[in-house]
Amino acid sequence: MLRYFIKKLITLALLLFLVSITVFSVLFVLPGDPAQVILGIHATPESLAVLRLLAGRGHASIHYKMPVAELIADSLAVTGPLALMAMLFAVAISLPLGIYAARRQNSPGDVTVMCFTQLGLATPEFWFGILLIMLFSVQLGWFAAGGFPGWGSDPVGALKALLLPALALGLIRASILTRLTRSAMLDVLREDYVRTARAKGLRERTVIYVHALRNALIPVLTIMGLQLGQLLAGAIIIENVFFLPGLGRLVFHAIGQRDLPVVRDIVLFMAAAVVIVNFITDLAYALVDPRVDVRLGK
Repeated sequence: MLRYFIKKLITLALLLFLVSITVFSVLFVLPGDPAQVILGIHATPESLAVLRLLAGRGHASIHYKMPVAELIADSLAVTGPLALMAMLFAVAISLPLGIYAARRQNSPGDVTVMCFTQLGLATPEFWFGILLIMLFSVQLGWFAAGGFPGWGSDPVGALKALLLPALALGLIRASILTRLTRSAMLDVLREDYVRTARAKGLRERTVIYVHALRNALIPVLTIMGLQLGQLLAGAIIIENVFFLPGLGRLVFHAIGQRDLPVVRDIVLFMAAAVVIVNFITDLAYALVDPRVDVRLGK
């Protein structure tokens, strides 16, 4: 296990290094002059040079006049819980539905589940978010249509503010995970060790949830890791639909304002979040699948 962990840790460090080099290189060659946009066409060459120096080396926002680390921390307090809630919704919906559809392959229930997942795959998340606002905010009045009161001032209100966007994100991702869980379970249920477990007289619930599901989770975990990394990288469209001050909304405005230090640091953080989540997913393989030979780093 130690050798496997060290190998993955070295890979993580190399990926983060390559990501940082790529981000700095891309931002360096981007067309346009952020300093000229911020100071205007009548700015002197001296003031432009000073601002370019600050944008290239500083870690403070040019527009917000505060450290980028504080901006990221404040935004992550919204995006982090939103991503986790969305994944909880997706997992809570997809695993039971995927297992149900696999156990009843080609039945009316299976066909119904697959139809709903196909509908979910074809539905843009921002449009689904708007539908949720129209139903639960405009018609029923159960939730606010947008905004975020903050965890410190109103924890309950902050949680309620994240429910609808998390549901919009989670249901779309649940469609993918449901189909993947069904496919993986169908493959596993045809294996000899599942038939052997049933022949031994084990209860069907034990066969499904102990023997079959554990071995079917590898592809599901892979996609879950990718989806969680994407959510942590900022659900830009949903955060704008619900006016949430998250990472996605912050980087969206920073790009429009040519706030180069903010764009640079957020992109680095987003890329690092995706890489780290995938690293954690790789480590989780060894816990759920006994076929993974961690001693050899496979």
